[in-house]
Amino acid sequence: MEVLAEVVRSGLVESRHRGVAVRVDPSGEVVWSLGDPGTVIFPRSANKPIQAMGMLRAGLPLDGRLLALASASHSGEPFHLDAVREILALAGLDESALQTPPSYPLDPHVHADLLRAGGVRAPILMDCSGKHAAMLLTSVVNDWDVRTYLAPDHPVQQIITETFTELTDGPPSTIGTDGCGAPLLATPLQELARAIGRIVQEPAGSPGQRLRAAMIAHPEYVSGTGRAERALMEAVPGLVAKSGAESVYVVALADGSAFALKIEDGAERPLYAVMGRMLELAGVEADLLRERPVVLGGDRPVGEVRTTF
Repeated sequence: MEVLAEVVRSGLVESRHRGVAVRVDPSGEVVWSLGDPGTVIFPRSANKPIQAMGMLRAGLPLDGRLLALASASHSGEPFHLDAVREILALAGLDESALQTPPSYPLDPHVHADLLRAGGVRAPILMDCSGKHAAMLLTSVVNDWDVRTYLAPDHPVQQIITETFTELTDGPPSTIGTDGCGAPLLATPLQELARAIGRIVQEPAGSPGQRLRAAMIAHPEYVSGTGRAERALMEAVPGLVAKSGAESVYVVALADGSAFALKIEDGAERPLYAVMGRMLELAGVEADLLRERPVVLGGDRPVGEVRTTF
């Protein structure tokens, strides 16, 4: 991996973030990279659009904001939780069916509000609860066992793996367990970019177009009202964006060209600045892309997180 970003304080480079970045064209060919784009990674939640595609192919009866939530790492805001309950209600289930680990909301402000109100950890608050609710609904409409929906050999996980294998041109490099408990499929970074590019290029009426339309129309359901993915999708028409834990980010443009990024140390600090620079180099224009995290000293700016390319 190569140095993609530097943290500068008072004129001195204080820290460096290494990683790998890749851009593919609409045909899936690599047109630009830093580091080895064949590096195998766990995409973490950047896999969620692929997982949603598998569920749609299995008959998941969602569109619009509820489908956007099925691909989300949500912030735990009240409208997110209401939508999770809507999906569960469609399945004839309640929160007790969720097998997400009890968590606090992902958004720190929502988390703080919950604590002030005397709230505690709960499975529905976990940022993957929308995906899990969709897995449960997919199981119900197919008459599959809802108690074992996270097992790698469960039909819902099998069709997700089949979809992943098709979209990434090969089976998972390895299968682990994600933070939410679901099977976690690894792939080379360039294949993650290709997969997202293929999803947005599917024809009208297809699962891919249903998912793309849902994510673009409801970016606040894909992430949250104060999150970077929402801001980017609103700033660039037709763009789809999804981040993942341990500093992974994947973006696709309307023409099917796509970008994927992994920061080696897992830090989120340089993630959006690096992706912004990648999009700038591709000719994407948006004021948001020029924003860079500020380094503070005594509560005033004394440096920045800057990209190296």
